[in-house]
Amino acid sequence: MNPLVSIIMGSTSDLPVMEKACQFLEEMEIPFEVNALSAHRTPAEVSDFAKNAHLRGVKVIIAGAGMAAALPGVIAAETPLPVIGVPIKGSVLEGLDATFAIMQMPPGIPVATVAINGAQNAAVLALQMLALGDPALQQKVIAYKQGLKKKIVKANEELAQLQYKYKV
Repeated sequence: MNPLVSIIMGSTSDLPVMEKACQFLEEMEIPFEVNALSAHRTPAEVSDFAKNAHLRGVKVIIAGAGMAAALPGVIAAETPLPVIGVPIKGSVLEGLDATFAIMQMPPGIPVATVAINGAQNAAVLALQMLALGDPALQQKVIAYKQGLKKKIVKANEELAQLQYKYKV
């Protein structure tokens, strides 16, 4: 089985954030792979990965990076696949540096960007992209969104049961 989604991070220290994408794809039964590649420390490997991912059946790349956050853009420069960037919160600028680095791509080299530490949303977006040509995956997206709605409805029902002296 070939991976449909490739999850890439600059370092294994990013795994606690990127694991949310892994968990979502696992839940949705989407084949994926996970690798650590550094745009600065392993540039040749990043280039090889980006140029060849589509040949291995990968359809979407999720790339997480902190600080200078070059990884998503470097991958996007060399792949025909859509790249979703996940800015990872760092210790100095709280992830804003990574967010701006991922968002500010030159014309022709787009990187979709989710919220700081938003790996789960990156996986949801990857599923939505895959679902464009797959009715079964489209049904998974619909079911997932309905589940979100049910959680809020249930939460409001529980809030209605809270007892306070001045709650009306």
